[in-house]
Amino acid sequence: MPGEAVYLLFAVWALAILAVFIQAIRLSYRIEARSPDLTNRSGLPRNAMMFHTITNLSVARDEETQGLRRKMIRLLLVVVGGFVVLAVGIGLVDRTP
Repeated sequence: MPGEAVYLLFAVWALAILAVFIQAIRLSYRIEARSPDLTNRSGLPRNAMMFHTITNLSVARDEETQGLRRKMIRLLLVVVGGFVVLAVGIGLVDRTP
């Protein structure tokens, strides 16, 4: 059915955007490792401190770390844009008879 193929395309699109989000999380961990104030010294696993890396709180100021931060922000903008496109696409498909 043609309608089912569209939803399969949406599922693949959502998985691709999820993969980009995972890349942004991994980049956030790299930024934290380069920033002395954000380094995890507890020995226990913790969530990525993405709020700190996005807002540049306690992030190292060297050019390479700031470049990684800008790349992470671009990836997060791709994620937001990708899910907006997905929502618009689903809305348009559901509206058509």
